[in-house]
This record gives sequence, structure tokens and C-alpha cells, in this order.
Amino acid sequence: MDALRDELGLTSDEVIPWGRHRAKIARESLDPRGSLVLVSAINPTPAGEGKTTMSVALAMGLRRRNKRVIVALRQPSLGPVFGLKGGGTGGGRATLEPSRDINLNRNSDLHPVADAHNLLAALIENALHFGAPVTLDPLSVRWRRVLDVNDRALRSIVVGLGGRANGAPRETGFDITAASEVMAVLCLARSRADLIERLARIVVGRAPDGTPRTAADLNAHGAMAALLDDARLPNLVQTAEGGPALIHGGPFANIAHGCSSLAATRLGLDRADLVVTEAGFGFDLGGEKFLNIKCRAGGIWPRAVVLVATLRALRYHGGVDAAAAARADRSAVVRGLELVGHHLQAVRSFGIEPVIVLNRFEDDPADEVNELRDYVRSAGATMAECDAFARGSEGALDFADVVADTVARAEKTAAAPRYTYSLEQPLKEKIGAVVRTVHGGRAVAFSLRAERELAELERAGGAGLPVCMAKTHLSLTDDPTVRGRPKDFVTTVREVRWSAGAGFVVALTGELVTMPGLPKQPASSRIALDSDGTIRGL
Repeated sequence: MDALRDELGLTSDEVIPWGRHRAKIARESLDPRGSLVLVSAINPTPAGEGKTTMSVALAMGLRRRNKRVIVALRQPSLGPVFGLKGGGTGGGRATLEPSRDINLNRNSDLHPVADAHNLLAALIENALHFGAPVTLDPLSVRWRRVLDVNDRALRSIVVGLGGRANGAPRETGFDITAASEVMAVLCLARSRADLIERLARIVVGRAPDGTPRTAADLNAHGAMAALLDDARLPNLVQTAEGGPALIHGGPFANIAHGCSSLAATRLGLDRADLVVTEAGFGFDLGGEKFLNIKCRAGGIWPRAVVLVATLRALRYHGGVDAAAAARADRSAVVRGLELVGHHLQAVRSFGIEPVIVLNRFEDDPADEVNELRDYVRSAGATMAECDAFARGSEGALDFADVVADTVARAEKTAAAPRYTYSLEQPLKEKIGAVVRTVHGGRAVAFSLRAERELAELERAGGAGLPVCMAKTHLSLTDDPTVRGRPKDFVTTVREVRWSAGAGFVVALTGELVTMPGLPKQPASSRIALDSDGTIRGL
């Protein structure tokens, strides 16, 4: 930690030990002058395409080129760690350390987020029971509980059974902690005061006359902020090669904005010349929200956007199933290239020139790699290859050079942010702009429920907020079975939610699950603790 502190130019008072090999950084006065690089991706396969590995690899490669660089990433959730995808600290020789402790959430910020969220849930139940400090319509309460473990049996539950003393019987359920609005609040707050203000305006339900009721109405925001005061500070860890890394927060990319905290990003821009950060899933989800929501809230803008691609993902979106996508199939790769072209166009709609990086594996056929390279060149874009999983920073030097050159060119023009929509547009127009420009759809249809909720929300004061599209990550559409680059599709918004604390309006499409279930063979079944303390299978 001392070496990292010195590399970042921090004082001993600003670096607070937080377990072995980790620290919290308490630096309130920031001057974010560095250059920002966003790592996103094309639509992935169910297993993911290695954005975190590529983010860590890029930081390691840039540092090896003697750049002052920090990588700022999300904290892993125990859901995927014990579920399908496994840990969230990168892979092979491009990882964050201590990987074991990070993945197991030791001293993690997800725990205080869950505590603050569930405290508010308990205070809501208390208000329903006593009718004080405010009266709530039980049918209007949408605030659920959270848990950071996949458990499908908790998606829908009934509480308040057992008599009057146990509260009012009603239906509710659990979401995974990353889906909590408290997590989104934590990750968008710029200061302690901003955190308190955002918590205060969380909408928990309505009074019998339809008036929105907030966490402030329940006198909940002060205690919630107290639980989160340490959690709001970014965490300092390191890459496998000793470079500085910030890991902080992790909102669900389907239902929220899917990026690490604004506090960590701004801290990195204050302490380094280059900051590498990541947004969840493909560019149509996390990337779009990073630019339209996080950058707008934080006064930041990237100088480069990296799109991670794998041949496996191209085959998958070229029409083969997930199991067959691991096998060579040049024709499927060619069919999948149209999806790459769409994402290049989507990035350019923001006024940013994209870089494609191929997360390369040893058995990738040269002819398929050449198909991708030729396509990217014909589209006027730049491509790099990276095999840092196997070779560490040595395998990321080409990648680092391409990104550094891209950033240097962008810094000369210093183009102003170009958002997909203005905040003054009606909410329907904002949603339509995202679907047409970023997703590539033709139009948006709204259910009767969504129409009603939009009207209520605009009357209540939410019209001027950005929109957060909640949809599947496996498709540009709202249907996860539609792969590749579909044309002329219509996205249906079935429900609208007001995340007043986070500061955005959520438009829900398709059938999203906010409490995932475990697969038939969960990753947890491979994890074991030996008698000497060694953890295997993580």
C-alpha cells in the first residue's frame, strides 16, 4: 500500500487501511484533469467476453509503457461469483489483487448498501403498521428487500403473516443487492452532501391521495447515510503487476446504469493521466448509460471507447448456439460482423471514435481474426489484439499503444459531450432516441401501464431526468433470443419506474429478473476451503 500511495501522490491521512492489501481513499478535493477511457463491448454471450480482463490488461499495458494510469472497476457481486459467470476481477494474468478477498466481498461495500436498503424496507413496514410518521398506501409500495446471493425462491414472497403484531400482510420480494437503488445512489453521488440529498428523495410509495412519499418523509435518509459513510469512499487495490486499481460500487447493468462509482472515476482522473473504466454488458446497455447518465451527472467525458469482441461472440451472434460458439466457424463470424458495425455506428453517434479489441485466445483461427480485422478496417475504425490472459502486460502492449494514440488525437480536439437526447425532451422522445440511435430499432411501443406511469411521473416532477433502459444484454432488442443485428424491430416498454434518488427514470422492457437464480451446476459447487486456509475453485 505504501508504494501505491506514493505512486498516486496521496498522503498517509488520505489512505485508510481496510483489511490486508486494501485501503479506502479519503480525498475530498479533486481536480479531475486526466483522460478517460471507457471499455465496453459488443453484445456478449451468456458467459461474457472478458471486459474486466481487457480493462485490467489495458491498464497494465499502459503502465508498462510508463503511463500514469489507474483502472477503476465495479465490485463483484456474490451472485455471479457463486452462480454462472464466476468472479469479477479479470482472468489469467490480467487480474485485480487480492482477487480472493475481492470476489468473496470481504470488507465489501455491498454489505452496507444492503443494510441501508433493508433499513428503509423495515421503516416502510413500520410506517404501514403504525400509520406514522406518514400514511402509505400498501399497494403503492414497490421497495423490496435485497440480498447479494442468487435465490430464485425469494423473488416473490408474502410478509406480515402471523397476526396484527407482525405487520400488514402484503406481497413483496427480494432483488439482488446490485439492483438496489441505494447502489445506484452511492455510485452517482459526488460528495457526502450529495449522497444524503439523493437518499432523501428516494420514492418509496404514495399516500392514499397519490402524493409521492420519500425516504425523507420516513426520516430514513440520515440513518441510511450513516451506514454508507465509509462505503462512499473508493477502495484501493492493485493489478497482478502492482499497478493501482480502484474498485467501488456495482449497480446492476440491466436495471440501473451498470458502472463503478463516479467518486472513483473522478478520483482516478485527479491522480492519473489516464483512467480506464468499464460499463456492464454491451455498449447498448452499460456504454450508453455511462455516457448519457454517469457522464452527464459527473461532468466527465471519455476520449476513447473500446469495444471488446471475441470470435466466440461473433459466432454466437452469427447464428450458432452457445455450446457451438467455442468451435471455429468462419461463416458464422462473417454473419456476426454486422453486429460489430452497428456498435461502431452507435459509439460514433456520441462523437467518439471507437477502438475494437479482440480478446484473443490461443486457438482462435487466423482466418477468422483476419475477417474481423478486414471488416474493422473497411469501417474506418482501429483494431488491436490482446492476449493478456496468457501473457500479462506483454500481451497488451499493442492494445495499449492503439488506445494511447487514440486518446492523444482526441485530446487535440477536446470535443464537447454529445448526448443521445436533451433533458428537456419528453420522456417518450428520450426513450425513442435511445432505441433508434443506440439499439438500432425502428420504434417504441408503450403498454397502457407504462403510458399511465409516464403521465404520473411527469406530473410529479420526473420529466427532466435521463432515461435508463432496462433490457436484456443478449440482444439489441427486448427479446434475448433475437441475436445478431436485427432490423426494423419495435421495443415495447411495459413499465416505468422513478428512481428519484439515483436521478433517472427506468423504462422496463422484456421480462427482466432482478433476483437471478443459480444454474443447475453453480460455480459455488467447485469452491472449497482446505484445512490450511487455501480456497480452491474460486
